[in-house]
Amino acid sequence: MTGVDFDFARYIAYRRGVVHQRARDGAAYSYAGERKLRRALVTARPVSIAIEATTRLWKNAARNELLGTSVKVTDQQFPRAHAALRKACEALHLEVPPLYAAPSTSRIAAQTLGTDDDPYIVVNSGALERLDDIELLAILGNELGHIQNNHVVYATALHYLTHDSTMFVRWIVKPAVLALQAWSRRAEITCDRAALLCTHDLDATLRAIIKQGLGADQPINIEEYQRDLPDPRKGIGRFAELARSHPYLPKRVQALQVFAAGSFYRKLAGADLEGALSAEEVDAQVADILKVL
Repeated sequence: MTGVDFDFARYIAYRRGVVHQRARDGAAYSYAGERKLRRALVTARPVSIAIEATTRLWKNAARNELLGTSVKVTDQQFPRAHAALRKACEALHLEVPPLYAAPSTSRIAAQTLGTDDDPYIVVNSGALERLDDIELLAILGNELGHIQNNHVVYATALHYLTHDSTMFVRWIVKPAVLALQAWSRRAEITCDRAALLCTHDLDATLRAIIKQGLGADQPINIEEYQRDLPDPRKGIGRFAELARSHPYLPKRVQALQVFAAGSFYRKLAGADLEGALSAEEVDAQVADILKVL
């Protein structure tokens, strides 16, 4: 697979050294709703306090604690994962970050933690064993999307706020968690797009997303999965999504299908542009899909 040709103004500007453009907007494929909310987080005092505390925690103890029970992925240890990571980095034009295999759990899990300057991808060994090559490429591409779009400090803050809240001043925890969860649901849309740009295979990318979300390792038929699903935007159950860090799976599937029908992805994939959606139309449809209220 050849690398994705990001021959777009924002990407060219970044490659020429305009780092502030990337810091503000992220990659050219990113979801506009996520970029807008991420900019708002900068002015949210509980979030900024949480990020400051998380950064200190990560540098002082959390990094060693997390990685101390993991094994670094190399071309000798978990070579298939190492090859997939390099392939995904080539597609997104990124330097290869450290990747660690964590002890296996019952779920297929991956996360990126650390700081924007010092990110680490951690994948549980079960995912490395249960995903095929292209699904693994999609999962790692999703995590690289967090790195490419400056998500790491926010994702790390949310992780420790929800898993070790006693480390934070009590009054900041709830408002910071709610704000970061709202952002995280949109950030996953951006990173699902990164996964697709790595695989150029919509069905395989959706299979990987569904497998990770369901913790399943059986073959997934996308058409069967979508058949007779209730509309996640209707019913009282939709309010539970406000306390989640990821959108409901049907929303992620629909949002990525919309992105795949857009001119940005079709151009990169060498597909016919006739009838393709503009970036604005893609993001407008995605915003409607993601609505909770």
